Amino acid sequence: MTALAEPGAEARRGHLAMLAFSALIAGSFSLGGQVANDIAPSALNAVRFAIAAAVVGVAIGLRGGWGDAGRALRAPWRYALLGGLFGVYFVTMFEGLKTAPPVSAAAVFTLTPIMSGIFGYLLLRQAMGGRILLALSLGAAGALWVIFRADLAALMAFEIGRGEAIFFWGCVAHAFYTPFVRVLNRGEPILVFTFWTLSTTAVIIGIHGWSEIAATDWGGLRPLVWIAILYTAVAASSMTVFLVQFATMRLPSSKVMAYTYLTPSWVLIWELALGQPLPPLLVLGGVALTVAALVLLLKD
Repeated sequence: MTALAEPGAEARRGHLAMLAFSALIAGSFSLGGQVANDIAPSALNAVRFAIAAAVVGVAIGLRGGWGDAGRALRAPWRYALLGGLFGVYFVTMFEGLKTAPPVSAAAVFTLTPIMSGIFGYLLLRQAMGGRILLALSLGAAGALWVIFRADLAALMAFEIGRGEAIFFWGCVAHAFYTPFVRVLNRGEPILVFTFWTLSTTAVIIGIHGWSEIAATDWGGLRPLVWIAILYTAVAASSMTVFLVQFATMRLPSSKVMAYTYLTPSWVLIWELALGQPLPPLLVLGGVALTVAALVLLLKD
């Protein structure tokens, strides 16, 4: 499918897809923060992506699309590249959540739009106007404000936490992934493309983290860990990968990733729902800046 001009029905569907994406992905930060020290990141993510691929595979079977799934393997190296990028992102996310608070990690995630905009220009020549650059800069400033806990001294010294630093490199991979989907897609149905992306991600993480998988006491995991695995597999993998790829074929990369600016706000709601305390009031100012950036980015 070629990119469709905004505004339009297809563009609106892309926006709705990314609104759902931002709400679903936020849950993985809050749940992940509560179980990150219970299970190795590679073990959790290998299982969650295997489950996610199975869910999408069932959906393809119900739609009678396995013929398309076979034809989509004309160039399997594409899925290895996308799966590698996705694997880096999710493993570093859960590694970072061992020490980084969920809201702070979500703020790091909001740095992806400006990086995605840069990669979108380099790969697809998607130019950014002055308003978009202003919005991305505003969102980045809000993200940094949250990451440094509204502490100007820490910001000036650039004293970033270890968890945030680890997750940042995962976000670089995610930012590159977004425009790269459009580069590599050869007209395959989005559901099929999603299936092979998830499958290769599970294989790559499984090979990389086999020792951690074998060493995990699966029978001794507390119920919350299994809840987190199932949630991240279905809601934060199967559904969100499909939603991003669906939106990427309808919106510019910078607008697709603009919805990440909602993630810290959704995380705050998740944290409240899970009985966690809110961060200091000054930190919430940075969250407000990210929401303002979203409004600027989505204005036609």
